[in-house]
Amino acid sequence: MSAYILFIRDEPVHDSAEMAEYERMNRERGSEGFPVKRLAFYGTVEALEGPAPDGVVVLEFPSVEDARAWYHGPGYQAAMQHRLKAAEYRVMIVEGV
Repeated sequence: MSAYILFIRDEPVHDSAEMAEYERMNRERGSEGFPVKRLAFYGTVEALEGPAPDGVVVLEFPSVEDARAWYHGPGYQAAMQHRLKAAEYRVMIVEGV
């Protein structure tokens, strides 16, 4: 059953250098060895209820286990340290149907 990791950034980036490093690390090895598909990547957001977030990313994985393995894997964990310094996010795994 598919699973999705959602990254929701509610406010703008406050450290662009750290965000650039996060993006570089993800490009180079962030999904290495993992079956991840980018479904949405900071596209235009239309809020239908509540305030609009500053940015949204949706990644698809074959299963919740694959999503967890990617998130907790060494490649993403190394990159994540830069994201945490760059901006506030809410991140969650959602199981598909």
